[in-house]
Amino acid sequence: MVRIPESDHYVVKIGGSLMEHAPELVDILRNSGLNILIVPGGGLFADSVRGLDLDDESSHWMAILAMEQYGHYLHSLGLPVQDNPVKSGGVYLLLPYKCLREEDPLPHSWDVTSDTIAAWVAEKTGSPLILLKSTNGIKSGGRILDVVSEPGSYPECDPCLVPFVLEKEIHTTIINANDEVCAGRFFSGGDVPGTVIIRSV
Repeated sequence: MVRIPESDHYVVKIGGSLMEHAPELVDILRNSGLNILIVPGGGLFADSVRGLDLDDESSHWMAILAMEQYGHYLHSLGLPVQDNPVKSGGVYLLLPYKCLREEDPLPHSWDVTSDTIAAWVAEKTGSPLILLKSTNGIKSGGRILDVVSEPGSYPECDPCLVPFVLEKEIHTTIINANDEVCAGRFFSGGDVPGTVIIRSV
C-alpha cells in the first residue's frame, strides 16, 4: 500500500489509457486542495505515431506532439495551461513540446515516453512524481511490489523511468486510476495499492 508523500507541490502524469476517466480524475485533482502540475500521456495519439514505424528522431517529436494533443483534450475539461515546467499554485496542465524542444534533455527513443518526460518535469520542479496508470503498480512474480529501489525490467513503465528517478532521487508513486475511488482516496491522504520507486538508504 502507498500514500501520497508530503510536499507543497506535485507532478502528476495522467496516462493516455485513462482518457475515458479523465473528467473524473481532473475533478479529483482540482478538489484535492493540492498544488499540482499535470503532465499528459500520449495514449491513442502516441499509438498512431508508433504505427508509422518512423526513425527515432521523427518519432520522438511526433510523440511529444501526441502528448500535446491529449493535453488539449485535458485543457478542454477546464484546466489552465502553461508551457514551462515551473511550480504554480493550484492545478495546472503542462503542454510540454515548447520546453522539451528548447532543452532537449532526453534520448530520442521509444525507451523514453511520457513516463520519463513527467519524471524530468518532476526533477525540474523539485516535486514528487505521481504516475496515474491502468495498472496497480509494478509487478514481480505475479504480485505488486510495494517498493522498487533498483533498476530492472518493468513493463508497466518505460525502460528509462526507473533508472532516471533513482539517479535523480525523485520520489515516484504509481497507482491505478482506472478506479476513481482509489484515486480519490489517494489524493485525500488514504492508503491505496501501488508502488513507490525510491532509492534505498
